[in-house]
Amino acid sequence: MSTAPTDGKVKFGTLPVFMTTISTILGAILFLRFGYAVGHVGLLGTLGIIVIGHLVTLPTAMAVAEIATNQKVEGGGVYYIISRSFGINIGAAIGITLFLSQAVSVAFYIIACAEAFSPVFDYVNQVYQLGITDKRFVSVPLALFVSLLMLTKGADLGVKALYAVVAILFVSILMFFAGTTEYQSTNTTDFLTKIPDGDSFFYVFAIIFPAFTGMAAGVGLSGDLKDPKKSIPSGTIWATLAGMLIYVAAAFKLNIAASPEDLANDQLIMTQIAYWGPIIPIGLVCATLSSALGSIMIAPRTLQALAGDKVFGNSSFNTWVSKESKKKKEPINGIIITSIIAIVFVAIGNVNFVAEIISMFFMVTYGAICLISFLHHFAADPSYRPTFKSKWPLSLVGALMCFYLMFSMNAPYAVGSLVIMLIIYIIISRSNTDKRGLAKIFQGVIFQLSRSIQIFLQNAETDDTDWRPSIICITKNAFKRTADFDLLRWMSHRYGFGNYIHYIKGYLSRETNMQAEMDLQSLIKVSGGRRSNVYLDTMVSPSYTTAIAQALQLPSISGKEGNMFLFEFSRVTNENTKDIIDNIPLVRAAEFDITILASSEKGFGHKQEIHIWITQSDFENANLMILLGYIMMGHPDWQKAHIEIYAIFPDQDVLEQKEYLKELATEGRMPIRPSNINVISKPDDKSNKDIINMVSKTADLTIIGFRSEAIKQLGDSILQGYDDIGNILFVNAQKEKEIK
Repeated sequence: MSTAPTDGKVKFGTLPVFMTTISTILGAILFLRFGYAVGHVGLLGTLGIIVIGHLVTLPTAMAVAEIATNQKVEGGGVYYIISRSFGINIGAAIGITLFLSQAVSVAFYIIACAEAFSPVFDYVNQVYQLGITDKRFVSVPLALFVSLLMLTKGADLGVKALYAVVAILFVSILMFFAGTTEYQSTNTTDFLTKIPDGDSFFYVFAIIFPAFTGMAAGVGLSGDLKDPKKSIPSGTIWATLAGMLIYVAAAFKLNIAASPEDLANDQLIMTQIAYWGPIIPIGLVCATLSSALGSIMIAPRTLQALAGDKVFGNSSFNTWVSKESKKKKEPINGIIITSIIAIVFVAIGNVNFVAEIISMFFMVTYGAICLISFLHHFAADPSYRPTFKSKWPLSLVGALMCFYLMFSMNAPYAVGSLVIMLIIYIIISRSNTDKRGLAKIFQGVIFQLSRSIQIFLQNAETDDTDWRPSIICITKNAFKRTADFDLLRWMSHRYGFGNYIHYIKGYLSRETNMQAEMDLQSLIKVSGGRRSNVYLDTMVSPSYTTAIAQALQLPSISGKEGNMFLFEFSRVTNENTKDIIDNIPLVRAAEFDITILASSEKGFGHKQEIHIWITQSDFENANLMILLGYIMMGHPDWQKAHIEIYAIFPDQDVLEQKEYLKELATEGRMPIRPSNINVISKPDDKSNKDIINMVSKTADLTIIGFRSEAIKQLGDSILQGYDDIGNILFVNAQKEKEIK
């Protein structure tokens, strides 16, 4: 939570939000660059710029209003909204660039203000022949004056000044509309007239767009408002709509009142049109000074909120930036930093260069706000209950338009701004590992997607030829042995899905439920280090059999029904074999394939050799065994492994079976070379176990089939007698799988 203090501050109502926003919207661009736009792209192009610009700003204004009525918007304005929706790390990456754009905006407005002194420069040069043309003689002292004003008087004076500034601003605009020219008396509206070979549409758009960015100016006062939930929506939306109407009217007025050549070449063309010309430079000074004051009020508060969230790695720097003046509770050090940045860019002095930089960072910010609104609608979180509701298509359009326009205006600048934010995000994430990132807002989105996908998969037609494993493993030994978990994560990495359940014997109670929660958190922590894609859970049940019965009936969170069960026992202790034998009929009754992992002290060795053993009784199991071997090799741990198939048949069947297996491997596109298929003639004096023990001593995993009928007759002896080899996976297929 932002720690920006509010005690002792003057609390404002809705009018300062409206005035800060409208004075920023009707600022430098209107007076200095709007005629340039009409001259270069014509009335139709200018109206297109207004419409496209407001396809960004109107959805953003609606989104701001919506979010502001759902949560308490504290100090930091737009940064607060983004960080509390996307998490501190992502919010800070956007917030730092937002602060920079706000600080650069101060320079932009002061540079524009200096342009209002052009008539003064012309007069002085004409009378005194001084030859002074550099506007920085005005802009640099002006930047120092504005900075000193904020350092000594604070936001209270800034808001009071807005009343006079906005009044003069509206008078100047009214006089502009009241004026007439000779050109106007003989001209009618022509939507297409423009200068030949003018600047491109998107270049002009990049220059003009900062005019519309003022809609977020009032949000920056969030920490200084009596009722942000009321003031931010009302002030922002009304100012945005009023600004849009005035810009449309101004475009028509400029089109009929001056030629395209005059509009393109005279940046103070409004002086020639207005009823009283000098009011335009005065209005420009008022508009730009008010915008500069608004930006220099907002930028330090954004920086203070960032420091309050401790996003900067150095705690001393966070404390220093958060410092406030004792009397007026102003972010004094934030103002100093903002002033330094503004003065540097004022010294650069290029309005168009500064305007393009501002456009990029504001586009990202507005895109993020619209995306937040859209994601909240999509997530359908019950806790998201704004009293003012935007429409999700509007928010989506706003987000898409922002990112599209960034690259349309200036692709290198767009890439550069995104790279800068990515670098900031990486740095902040490393120094603030406890801050939440994208997961905060995307949890709800993922929930909705997961729900829809699960229903889709459940309703989709099933096809046995598209089989993939959906495995359940229930174990009492999750904290003793990891072989079954490792096998599950390997088989679930790419092709399948694994559900690993730690079984707790007992009846469900407050105590056992608490134990289950604690064990689950421990499992999640341990599995995180193994980069596992397995879904983890715990289950309290009176017996292992009841736990299996429950798990077999539960729907899989993957959206696919479970189809395979994994048992595990240690060949050192043989402690679980009775439980396995007793519950195989239960698992088969649910029509699950069965796998039994017999783990040894050798483990999985070097993960380079997988031996698959096929016998006369394994026709139903063979394809599943081969598929499981192939699936294992899809994990990076086994990517250097190779499969060896061994088949034991009587002499008369050896050649036939070898050709069959080669054909199976070739047609099934399995990563098995014909040279790795070995058909062994079974001698009369040796059992299958003897042969397997002799051949698979070097195997890292041996896969052997078994029949459920044999388990009934011979019990766990089927699983014993493989003392010379490592880990074994016994496989029993419910029905034969097709390899296609």
